[in-house]
Amino acid sequence: MRLSYADEMLLLNGCPGVIGLAVVLSGEQPDVEQVRARVAERWAGLERMNCVLDGPTGSGGTARRGLFGRRGRMRWVVPGPFDPVAHVGVARTKLDDLWTQSVDRPLPGGLPPWRLSVLPDAAHGGDFALALVAQHALLDGRSLATLMRSLMDGPATARESVRSVPLPRTGLRAAGRELMTMAAAGQALPMRPPGEPCSSVVVSELPAHTVRSARRQPADGRGATLNELLVGAVAGAVRARYGPVRQWRQRDEPAYTAVPCDLRTGATTGELGNTLTVVRVPLPVDVDGPVARLRACQDAMATVPERAAAHAGVLFPAAEAVRRTGPWVTRFLADRGRHSCFAATATTAMKWPGGSSTFQGRRLVRTVGLPPLQHPGTVSFALAQAGDAFTLTVVCHLRPNDAARFADAVVTEFETWARMTTPSVP
Repeated sequence: MRLSYADEMLLLNGCPGVIGLAVVLSGEQPDVEQVRARVAERWAGLERMNCVLDGPTGSGGTARRGLFGRRGRMRWVVPGPFDPVAHVGVARTKLDDLWTQSVDRPLPGGLPPWRLSVLPDAAHGGDFALALVAQHALLDGRSLATLMRSLMDGPATARESVRSVPLPRTGLRAAGRELMTMAAAGQALPMRPPGEPCSSVVVSELPAHTVRSARRQPADGRGATLNELLVGAVAGAVRARYGPVRQWRQRDEPAYTAVPCDLRTGATTGELGNTLTVVRVPLPVDVDGPVARLRACQDAMATVPERAAAHAGVLFPAAEAVRRTGPWVTRFLADRGRHSCFAATATTAMKWPGGSSTFQGRRLVRTVGLPPLQHPGTVSFALAQAGDAFTLTVVCHLRPNDAARFADAVVTEFETWARMTTPSVP
């Protein structure tokens, strides 16, 4: 099976490319064989979960070197029968430790690049967790949510799913504007103090009342979506850490965040793979005041659906057509995205599809995402919502412990909005 344009871009971007989603549950931990049986029942028939990378010079084991830029033409193949024993195991570690151990290590070849772990000690308000880790070239974040939802109790065919928002129509003029925006110069995060960057991962919980209060900002507006709040909080966190962008290198270029956009339609809601694009949004780091930054983020995010439509309707089909005769195009575009000045941060807000859930009678407590480790000098943020539980994961490729500093700064922005919304008590 031929790799899609999105698959190939993720394969050649030079990053480890590992993403994850965990469901934290309450109740007695199930036996691993029970989990394997559910996985075999729900996932064995899904072609994408049986695929490995194969290339011109070797099997799936050698093909994984393409994750670091190998220039062979890769394809997906199904090497053998589904084996839940090889993919599902018990990890004797906490969820936060599993994320830290996984984020900078591509999964080994030979097997389809995903693993599901049963974690006896999940923390974060639960008794155990099921954690799915996969190579991004195989699955996007929406696919992880679809897969984890399918493991929950009830018939797999009756599971609830999030409705995809229809993309607006777009034309060549809009596509041209978007192409110029994607090619515009940006600034990387200052590396202070200088030194060799390293990865760090932190998971933080946000109280539901804090998020609900923050959502009522700006007070004279319509309120804010979770995506808008996250981008606004990241802008404030970057300012708190490094100061205004104009002071970094005395340049006018903004710092950008990469916002993933799902391109699935109503007919392809449950499709697995990489049906997504990334829209580059300027962070209003230089805007004074948390509410003013949030307004600027709302204005910028309002353009995202039309811009994503330009990707889906014009830019992606053009890139697909060109790469059939010129594979160098994908490598060129992937190289463009390698620089931290393309996107200093990445921001993803995820809502658990459907309502409350159970796994073999165990109640879902929260979900925890693992965004990918990007290039040195970058930070990735994932804010996951499951009911009234909000969980922030920060993945840094900067200084040691920078993930904790950024997580604290994001939470501070939410708390600031919440205090401004809540009336003071005399």
